[in-house]
Amino acid sequence: MSGRSEPVGGPSMGSTGEWRGRELGTKTVTYDETRPILYALAVGADASDLDLVFEERLRVLPTFALTLAQWAPDALGSAGAFDIRTAVHGTQRLRVLKPLPRSGSVEMKARVAEVWDKGSAAVFDVAVESEYFEATWSLFAPGRGGFGGDRGPSARRRPETSPTGSLAVRTAPNQAALYRLLGDRHHLHIDPEAAKTAGMPRPIMHGLCTLAAMTLPLASSLGAHPADLTELEGRFAAPVFPGDALQIDTWKDAEATLFEAAVDGKTVISAGRVRFA
Repeated sequence: MSGRSEPVGGPSMGSTGEWRGRELGTKTVTYDETRPILYALAVGADASDLDLVFEERLRVLPTFALTLAQWAPDALGSAGAFDIRTAVHGTQRLRVLKPLPRSGSVEMKARVAEVWDKGSAAVFDVAVESEYFEATWSLFAPGRGGFGGDRGPSARRRPETSPTGSLAVRTAPNQAALYRLLGDRHHLHIDPEAAKTAGMPRPIMHGLCTLAAMTLPLASSLGAHPADLTELEGRFAAPVFPGDALQIDTWKDAEATLFEAAVDGKTVISAGRVRFA
């Protein structure tokens, strides 16, 4: 996978509110069908899912777009908006505009859509736009709040009614090792020593891998195809470890399906929302 990007300019880490509206540049990423096939396998597709893993019938999973656009939140951190050692990925949103090509080039542009003041921390919303999708990363940055900005919206709460459905999904022990080949090579997902340094007992799953992996069984439960995803949202509430079994509760909404995922009773993905065509 190759890409062409324009340099990012920005203020130093001293004026949190000034990052709002900051342009993060443009990037064109080129790939062949190998990448979306590898991606499908990394998020749980089976060898029998021929329209996800066989180039002759390939339909690209829409969440593959998030690997193409990962450069944008990385660029914001590199430009000095926050301390990349302590900032965490809080929420992810994706809206699909049209199917991604099996192979080719995708041009994207990115900006800081909003900066929210949570008091002791700030939340940076990084928006990426292309002809195929719109995606927003919400990045929680400790120590960057208190600049007098708006607190922003609260996360959607778990519905008070009983779930209308429930799914059990087990992640694979090698899933993080596979997913990191798509571009996110952070040592936390592969190196036990790096995980311990970060306060984890062992390497953890990528949040975007966990979220995308859930869309396959969710689609199946709704009688939809995972490549027909049109909207996805989720909040990363706690780490997931490769091999963990997820319990997914679902609720029907007016236009979408709401969901939460837990491991051993602890919520790991909250405020989930998914919609298929």
